[in-house]
Amino acid sequence: MQQGLYFDELAVGQSAEITRVVGAADVEAFAEVSGDTNPAHLDEAYAQTTPFGGRIAHGMLAAAYVSAVLGTKLPGPGAIYLSQSLRFRRPVKIGDPVTARVTVKALDAKKSHVTLETLCLVNGKTVLDGEALVLAPRRDA
Repeated sequence: MQQGLYFDELAVGQSAEITRVVGAADVEAFAEVSGDTNPAHLDEAYAQTTPFGGRIAHGMLAAAYVSAVLGTKLPGPGAIYLSQSLRFRRPVKIGDPVTARVTVKALDAKKSHVTLETLCLVNGKTVLDGEALVLAPRRDA
């Protein structure tokens, strides 16, 4: 089994990120899995009548990229997601490269809780921000 970072390996300011290009197939698969079939995501003709001027990705798809960083990189496998606040700042369009970044903000040794700033960027501009709380594994557990 792959193991991520243990609580004692974490430090305030530590960060990790991934970048994914959002494809039309990703948006369609997310709609299928989630059941969110809003035409702003799936119907180009409809989406062109919206303020976005075209199809946009689900906000929660970008949020899923944050989850991917937490679950695979920081803290990584073994971490348990406890909570997440989100603010959707700008739309993500099909073809956009989304960089999801998490940064350790605070560590609670008593509870093994890690507070992380969460951010998604497209071309350097914030499209999503928030804060996550995760339970990091301990070596002695």
